[in-house]
Amino acid sequence: MNQEDIAKYGDELYEALNQRRTLAPLTERAPEITIEDAYRISLRMVQKRVDAGETIVGKKIGVSSKAVQDMLNVHQPDFGFLTNGMVYENGCDMPVSSRLIQPRAEGELAFRLKADLVGPNVTEADVLAATESVMPCFEIVDSRIENWKIKIQDTVADNASCGLFLLGDQETDPKDVDLAAAKMTVYKNDQVLSEGFGSAALGNPLTCVAWLANTLGEFGVELKAGDVVLSGSWVPLEPVVAGDCMRLEIEGLGTASVNFV
Repeated sequence: MNQEDIAKYGDELYEALNQRRTLAPLTERAPEITIEDAYRISLRMVQKRVDAGETIVGKKIGVSSKAVQDMLNVHQPDFGFLTNGMVYENGCDMPVSSRLIQPRAEGELAFRLKADLVGPNVTEADVLAATESVMPCFEIVDSRIENWKIKIQDTVADNASCGLFLLGDQETDPKDVDLAAAKMTVYKNDQVLSEGFGSAALGNPLTCVAWLANTLGEFGVELKAGDVVLSGSWVPLEPVVAGDCMRLEIEGLGTASVNFV
């Protein structure tokens, strides 16, 4: 795909984000699109956000659990960038009705890094050594692609379907917890919605962060000290609308909550 098309699709996605509207899938309009093309499109979209005043605060892996892969019919993880314009406080009123298009909430574990992770060949042990703390997280994903009709190239181009996110208040040293065995319970409107374990995310959240570091390394991008890294959902995605409330608990790791408005 030539640079003119890269710029065109990146600009389209940025405008769709700002105007809260959807686009036909890129994979239908440009069947030849590769994951590398899609990543270059996402860089164009993200750069326009940065040019408008946002800053990069971390990275994310998405579509890492089988439940989410089956739901979206996308059978490998995606990856994207987080900005300060996506961040909300724990327990907040999150304005999904005015900021997002077709939001879906997922419960995750977030990592805060104290050292760089530079692929290739990053291991789970490297991730553990580079992590300052972990904390529960809600990511509210959104898609600029109509009806979530995405293939892997569509979601990578769309900056991994990034929407908004918030972090729980309790930060824990990951060396103190078996992350794969940790259990998450998610509540929606005070009813248990779903349960999952850390092992749902590629077997271990540490594996997710290592995969992300190695995959981004192929494109010359590093995970940096100070970055927040969202490591992928442990439970199915849940559509949300204004008026919904959600809360999650991870045994030994704390809670996170959000009210949607």
